[in-house]
Amino acid sequence: MFWNRKKRVKTTYDKTGKVPVIRSSICTGEQVAGFRDETTGKFQELMLIRTDSDYQEFLRLYEVEENEVRREW
Repeated sequence: MFWNRKKRVKTTYDKTGKVPVIRSSICTGEQVAGFRDETTGKFQELMLIRTDSDYQEFLRLYEVEENEVRREW
């Protein structure tokens, strides 16, 4: 009951002027996926990445190609 994850529904997201980014912490290794606005530099966190399946889900949900994603430390 509690251990089943809810499947996320494919969402539409306005990606104009935004770049997909994975922010990684140097100390803890925590990774957060989101989009950075190119003009303001503001980062919007969308989901926590714990495993490779979470990363693949982010790519699928927001229709992002793997070569488009930038990594930031």
